[in-house]
Amino acid sequence: MENVSRPHILLAMRPLYHPSVEDITVEGILHALSDPIRVAILADIVGSACSHTCSNFLRVSERDIPKSTLSQHFKALREAGLIHGERRGVEMHNTARCEDLEKRFPGLVEAIVKAYQMQMSEKQRTATGGKRRASTRTAAAR
Repeated sequence: MENVSRPHILLAMRPLYHPSVEDITVEGILHALSDPIRVAILADIVGSACSHTCSNFLRVSERDIPKSTLSQHFKALREAGLIHGERRGVEMHNTARCEDLEKRFPGLVEAIVKAYQMQMSEKQRTATGGKRRASTRTAAAR
């Protein structure tokens, strides 16, 4: 059998798009954060001192999220200027662009993240309170 060498094909990865600080818009930020999964992802990344990979978010808000869907969410956040993505081998590491965003729109992202956290705390309180009331009614009915 003849030994035929095949040329190695190097797949060049497309460079990631990160808008300059001047190109970040309020409209772009609000559009990216109009999806509850993306708000949850951003809030988690902003609240962390380290970078996150997509795999950290396979479960968001009690929902399983496919990797392909997560890639689209991260792309929307990155292209809005909210996060910075960096390829390290086969993983994409994501960090919040807090300094850039604070320079461009002081207090905006912090206010959005705080509002989201308040909303989630309220939902948890309501869900916990509703479960207690339902179990109390069930016990009283016995």
